[in-house]
Amino acid sequence: MARTFDPFRDLDRLFGESSRTLAMPLDLVRRGEVFEAHVDLPGVDPASIDIDAEERTLTIRAVRRPAAEQGVSWLVRERPTGTFARQLTLGSGLALDKVEASYADGVLTITIPVAEAAKARKITVAHRPGQHAIEGEVEPDAGVAGTTDVPDEAAPDQQEPWAPTAGEGQEGQEGQGQES
Repeated sequence: MARTFDPFRDLDRLFGESSRTLAMPLDLVRRGEVFEAHVDLPGVDPASIDIDAEERTLTIRAVRRPAAEQGVSWLVRERPTGTFARQLTLGSGLALDKVEASYADGVLTITIPVAEAAKARKITVAHRPGQHAIEGEVEPDAGVAGTTDVPDEAAPDQQEPWAPTAGEGQEGQEGQGQES
C-alpha cells in the first residue's frame, strides 16, 4: 500500500492535537442568479453546524467528535476530529438576508442569492423621431495666422493685387491691328 508523505500530519502526531485549522473543502458555483457553496463535512453532526453572516464575511463552523469506542486499540487514526471552521469573504451585491443551507449525505449546501439591486437588467434607449437642426453662428477667426477678413465690397484702394483696374490691359489691345 502506497503512503503519501504529509509532514504536518506527522507533526500533529508528535504534538497531539492539531494546531492548524482543519480545512473544509468546498466547491463554489453560480447558477443564474444564485451562488451555491458545496462543503464536504462527512461524519459531522448536523446539529453542530453553525453558519454566520456578518457584513461581507460568511463563517461556517462544524464539530466532528471522535468515536467513543471502549476496548479498542487504534492502529491508525487519520480522520480529523474537532471543530472545523471556514470563512468566505463575499462580494457586494449578494442578498445575505436570504441565505439558505441544507445538509445531506455529508455535504453542506449553502445558497446565496444575488441581491435585486445587483442583478443585470436591460436598459432601453429612448429616441425621438424626426431630425433636429443644429443652429449656431460662425465668428471670424481674429488673430489666427493665415486668415484675413475680406469686406463684402472691396474699396478701390483695397482691391486684390490680381484684379485689373479700370483701363488696364485695354491699351495694348486697342493699338494692335489698327493703324493710326
